[in-house]
Amino acid sequence: MRDSAVNTFPATARARPSRFDWIAVVLVLGLLVFLAETSRGLLETLSALRQQPISLDPSHLPEYAARTTLRMLAALGLSLLFTFTYATWAAKSRRAGRVLIPLLDLLQSVPILGFISVTVVFFLALVPGRVLGAELAAVFAIFTSQAWNMAFSFYQSLRTVPVELQEAAQSFGLTPWSRFWRLEVPFAMPALTWNMMMSMSGGWFFVVAAEAISVGHTTITLPGMGAYIATAIAAQDLRAIGLAILAMLGVILLYDQLLFRPLVAWSDQYRFEQEPGTVAPRSWVLEALTRSTLMVGFYRRLMYVLRRIATAVKRPAIAPSVRLPPGYPTRLDWIGTAILGVLVVLCLLEAIRFLGPHIGLGEIAHVLGLGLLTGLRVLALIAIASLVWVPVGIWVGLSPRLARIVQPVAQFLAAFPANLLFPVAVYAIVRWKLDADVWLSPLMILGTQWYILFNVIAGASAIPTEMRHVTRNLEVRGWAWWHRFALPAVFPYYVTGALTASGGSWNASIVAEAASWGTEHVRATGLGSYIAEATTAGDFHRIVLGIAVMAGFVIGVNRFLWRPLYALAERKYRMT
Repeated sequence: MRDSAVNTFPATARARPSRFDWIAVVLVLGLLVFLAETSRGLLETLSALRQQPISLDPSHLPEYAARTTLRMLAALGLSLLFTFTYATWAAKSRRAGRVLIPLLDLLQSVPILGFISVTVVFFLALVPGRVLGAELAAVFAIFTSQAWNMAFSFYQSLRTVPVELQEAAQSFGLTPWSRFWRLEVPFAMPALTWNMMMSMSGGWFFVVAAEAISVGHTTITLPGMGAYIATAIAAQDLRAIGLAILAMLGVILLYDQLLFRPLVAWSDQYRFEQEPGTVAPRSWVLEALTRSTLMVGFYRRLMYVLRRIATAVKRPAIAPSVRLPPGYPTRLDWIGTAILGVLVVLCLLEAIRFLGPHIGLGEIAHVLGLGLLTGLRVLALIAIASLVWVPVGIWVGLSPRLARIVQPVAQFLAAFPANLLFPVAVYAIVRWKLDADVWLSPLMILGTQWYILFNVIAGASAIPTEMRHVTRNLEVRGWAWWHRFALPAVFPYYVTGALTASGGSWNASIVAEAASWGTEHVRATGLGSYIAEATTAGDFHRIVLGIAVMAGFVIGVNRFLWRPLYALAERKYRMT
């Protein structure tokens, strides 16, 4: 792993405030003002939202964009916490992983409408009658669109840590805690950073559903970009949609400069790289923070306090216990497996009890057929997207200069909600009498294909420079270069991206197979449109059946296609 001059705090602090101190002060004060302004009204009553309906006046766009951004950042923080705990447990314990990874497949397969319908009452009950409860429900809904691909990425990184790094950590006598923070997290950070970008951008796809909370016959609409877009589509206001796109572009550029570009520059120091002299990515925000006297002093004091706390709560030394062989089930593994098994059985029994009296075998067979149609669409779209974006991702990832240019463009394209293209799709299908089963399908992959691109870029950028020099010196070119070098190097990252893109496409089918523009409605035959129609009709039995069938298809595809590919990536294509 190589060093970067701007990515580490300097050993000495300046005596006088510099321009970096002023920039740091402005950034910190701007963050505080942003948090204060966007968190106003959290304790107001829900009736206040009804008194202030969503307005298409452009003057409200900055406020709506700020509120949506805060929700997405809060969901991103929760996703990061979930990733560090859940994915680590799955990667460290073989027995727990056999349960946690299929469970993660299940969670990824549940549509965001399913999470909202189950959890919204719980969050509203936490803060009865207040806007805060609806905000928590919206943040959790966005969390369900961000967390899964981050967890899969971190799990894949932990499973493919190079053997020489593991042996070095063992020879230095690192504890499991130190190994996690000093080896495994740094090794996973470059890929995780790109997946955090994708999670943030992908959250825009489902933000419309997240900001419209429904409880029975009551709908709570939170002020935000998602609600603004939904209102503009219902009003068929092309001007408002254009303004929403411009506002989204501005927000994406801001959090690219203020959040993700600093993260990319900071995580670059943890690339598995031995080649000196490689130009590192730069960020003016990171440079200002790391060269600021005030920020360096604050960082040192914070680290001092944390070390004192760690020393105070440190457990007394005990005799070393017998080390269990790798993969040996611990007591915690057995307890976790038992709890998860009980929960799965209880959920199955409850589903049977709920659906049994109302759903017949004919309806079940019909829904299974619809799931097969949607599954064929998903697999075909993933194959097409792979043929397009894998070569592009390798090309971009091998060129840091090109990656800096492509990064904000890819974020904007990934953040572009497919429902903004519904007017074009519906108009074209109705105007030229096209087949909705064919021409609505691309909307399913529009927002999820970027999982493949972002993960392949992360994989290509992680290829050590000396390996590139070896292929150049040996004059490996053409198909041999792709077959022997590039594709195997990015294969573990591609599997992660394709798996999450597949699950996301199943979720997107609920939106894409049932498109509307004002009073025009177009439906494609498939499981997604079935769930959308059941949701509109308020038929909870059909909603549960559709979600259960979708979860079953996703788990089956993951188990028989993506899991074997994961195992192949760990066994044959990991860096050693």
